Amino acid sequence: MRVYKVLGLMSGTSLDGLDIAYCHIWEENEKWNFSIKETAEIDYSDEMREYLKNAIHLSEQDHEQLHKDYGVWLGEQSKAFMDEIGEEVDFISSHGHTSHHRPEDGVTFQLGDGQLLANTSGMQVVCDFRTKDVSLKGQGAPLVPIGDKLLFREYDFCLNLGGISNISFEKDGERIAYDIGLANMPLNYITHKMGFAYDEDGKLARTGKLDPDLLQQLNNLRYYQLPYPKSTGYEWFTSEIIPLIEASNISNEDLLHTFIHHNCEQIALAAHKHKNNSKSISKLLATGGGALNQFFMDTLQNKLGPNIGVVVPHKTLIAYKEALVFALMGVLRLEGKTNVLKSVTGATTDSCSGEVFFPKEI
Repeated sequence: MRVYKVLGLMSGTSLDGLDIAYCHIWEENEKWNFSIKETAEIDYSDEMREYLKNAIHLSEQDHEQLHKDYGVWLGEQSKAFMDEIGEEVDFISSHGHTSHHRPEDGVTFQLGDGQLLANTSGMQVVCDFRTKDVSLKGQGAPLVPIGDKLLFREYDFCLNLGGISNISFEKDGERIAYDIGLANMPLNYITHKMGFAYDEDGKLARTGKLDPDLLQQLNNLRYYQLPYPKSTGYEWFTSEIIPLIEASNISNEDLLHTFIHHNCEQIALAAHKHKNNSKSISKLLATGGGALNQFFMDTLQNKLGPNIGVVVPHKTLIAYKEALVFALMGVLRLEGKTNVLKSVTGATTDSCSGEVFFPKEI
């Protein structure tokens, strides 16, 4: 039985920073298992955060430079982390940072040059997990459901609350997943305007009041009417959500409160639509930064009602589940096994995605 020792790297749309998870991953009796051994969250400097946030607006030349710079930066952070933990690492599996995601136009781009990441860290690298699926007419997202299927099958729903909320579940023997809509992206946008990195435990949101007009505007957004498979990202947030925030004259606390209610209403609609009615109680695993927000979790349980129970795991899994799943995707890529599911992305076929790079002397 081979145990893979992998560094999983994840940078999400909420722009909190880089998550690194050193994981052991192995298959035993046709079941995949994992252990998260060491982790680190590396905050972005204000300069790096702005650079990444504005990547969508850069010229082609500047975007290419950012791709290279970020690849080197990822390599530097990985090397420093490996030096610190002093453990054997087989390879690095990196999601990168999504700068462009328009699958309907055949476009997706994850920053973080794989060759420069390999050169700088001195390690084999697997990265760029979305491009192949988009070329197969898929959404290129969400990708985490392969991990839900293989590592967390005891839950009826797996909900990830990063910048965007996405959900996955089994239906008629297939794993289905899609981006529901918003999670931390609007919350962080509002708290940054207030001078805070985030709203700890949702304390600010809890003091706010619900604004029915804004709630209705948000719930009426066209994206929510679209059938799955579907995915969204920063472009949608920029074009559809920021104008609503900027046009609002309510307090920041009321904005936070209303967005959490909106997020939870959309999640509850999705969960109830797909609940297996043969089970009296379903279990929903909540991970991602939003699961650390107690007001978010309280509101979600309230909207879901008594027949769907929210399970919030230990903080390491909440914070590093995505990094873990990208580590798993790297293992599956090197084993030549499916790591992107057509039932999730809408692609013409399942695929074994990811580009592999080996370090070169510069």
